[in-house]
Amino acid sequence: MKLTLGFSPCPNDTFIFDALVHHKIDTEGLDFEVVFADVEQLNKWAFQGKLDITKLSYNAFTHCVNNYVLLDSGSALGNNCGPLLIKKPNTILTMDSKIAIPGKYTTANMLLNIAFPKYQNKVETLFSEIENQVLEGIVDAGLIIHESRFTYKDKGLDKVMDLGEFWETETGLPIPLGGIVMKRELPFSEQEKIERVLRKSVEYAFANPYSSADFVKCHAQEMEKKVVDAHIALYVNDYSISLGEKGRKAVKLLFKKSGHSFDNILFS
Repeated sequence: MKLTLGFSPCPNDTFIFDALVHHKIDTEGLDFEVVFADVEQLNKWAFQGKLDITKLSYNAFTHCVNNYVLLDSGSALGNNCGPLLIKKPNTILTMDSKIAIPGKYTTANMLLNIAFPKYQNKVETLFSEIENQVLEGIVDAGLIIHESRFTYKDKGLDKVMDLGEFWETETGLPIPLGGIVMKRELPFSEQEKIERVLRKSVEYAFANPYSSADFVKCHAQEMEKKVVDAHIALYVNDYSISLGEKGRKAVKLLFKKSGHSFDNILFS
């Protein structure tokens, strides 16, 4: 059976999906048509039900739970890995300040709404362009995710707040950034296979950390190796193998804060 599979070209995604995509594990007869896209594009496609399996922001997932179910493996949760609000050193932020965000439906934007509800003058921007927009004065501040957290200081930018730390201080739980979901309409037997195969792919990645190097590098050509390695180390952890009790509790709380029910969202 061939299934459409969407994820970003970011190192954490290519790292965990390499074994699955390249059949380094037994995929149990499943074949995958890979679609690469920025996370906010994946979020919007999820609302349309475009892909059979997809990475998406947990905030976006709260809007499409009727069509998709969450897999226990593959999530990006953790500590000290949340989005950062950054600005130029001499910029003073007010309620009218223009802030670049990586997408309306990203978990990053949800956290910004919780931490700074007064900041509503937002501009949706491709995540990789946010630092430059701040530097060029196009926006007053930027909400950065992914590898930008490793580069903003070198570009002379200042951190206003680590929204991951904010979440962790408020809740005592890891921040749920993104997860892997599959269509509810898929046959149950296929859903079981997808769950098993994805877990095996993540476990293979941990057991063979250099096996995915070419695949990761191919889609992260402009990143220095130290940034790629730091990116993977930050976003791929034990929660990526299984959410576990603490991870599920964190996701449940995020759903609650967004006004949605946690019932029947996890495949098990």
